[in-house]
Amino acid sequence: MSIDRITRLNELLKRELADALFRVMQSENFDLSAATITRVALGRDLRDARVFVSIRDHQKERQKMLALLRQHRPEFQRLINRDLAIKYTPRLTFELDTSLEEGDRVLAVLAKLEKE
Repeated sequence: MSIDRITRLNELLKRELADALFRVMQSENFDLSAATITRVALGRDLRDARVFVSIRDHQKERQKMLALLRQHRPEFQRLINRDLAIKYTPRLTFELDTSLEEGDRVLAVLAKLEKE
């Protein structure tokens, strides 16, 4: 499978999951404004996908929010299967992505150094 095709499918899955996030998690006690699908890493065989989620400003509730996403995994997969015409519906695995916060920390340190 070509790398370009996997990259396109990763972006397509990312957009679809971002849309599905609002449909699936709307009725839950879930702060939709804090969660962002940052990237998707589809396996080469198209059967597994790691979904990286950034959850901002909820340090104490992060694991609970991630557990809610994992609990609703079948609904996300059902929507993906319904909306996309791909050979396999990948099995989704939700993981916490802290790269945005690490980037914010680096920018804050740089800004502090610039002031000094």
